[in-house]
Amino acid sequence: MSDKRSSRAADRTEAIMRTTLELGEEIGYAKLSIEAVAARAGVGKHTIYRRWPSKGALFLDSLLSLNESQLDYPDTGDLLADLRRQIHAAVDLLDRPPVGPLYRALIGEALLNPQVAAALNDHFITPQAEKTVARLRAARDRGQLSPGFDLDLAMAVLSGPLYFQALIVQAPLTHEYVDRVIETLFTGMNVSP
Repeated sequence: MSDKRSSRAADRTEAIMRTTLELGEEIGYAKLSIEAVAARAGVGKHTIYRRWPSKGALFLDSLLSLNESQLDYPDTGDLLADLRRQIHAAVDLLDRPPVGPLYRALIGEALLNPQVAAALNDHFITPQAEKTVARLRAARDRGQLSPGFDLDLAMAVLSGPLYFQALIVQAPLTHEYVDRVIETLFTGMNVSP
């Protein structure tokens, strides 16, 4: 009996998150409401509020349920190829509907809502940063990077230009842009003294 109940709860959770993303795509995050999600998903508001304390929390979980495994790092032994492959996958995911516009809306909500910002950091930003740092650490441990290479700063240098491009100047993220960022970080800017 409890297996059926667990299965129904999982199906209901999936339906709520799918509905959240569909409505987010149709009407935008600003107009999205728990009431609208509940009505379309065929559940009561209390069912949603039992699991998610706010629209932002529901939206975050729904968005993060998409394609999570695509953002895992390979470890082929070739650091630059692995970085390119993972960051290209992230760019491809974040640059196309439905994820791209929804993720940008989530970033906007995080700027206004400290709870959403904390949840985004805890559930997405920090885990992705940790994966990057772990991959860089493996390369450093193999002697592919100098012992003093600042792993956390490298992570910031890799991700900062992507957020700048996508959120500040709102220019497309391309594989060529990613390659230039990686090349600049690891090859240097060839500045003469």
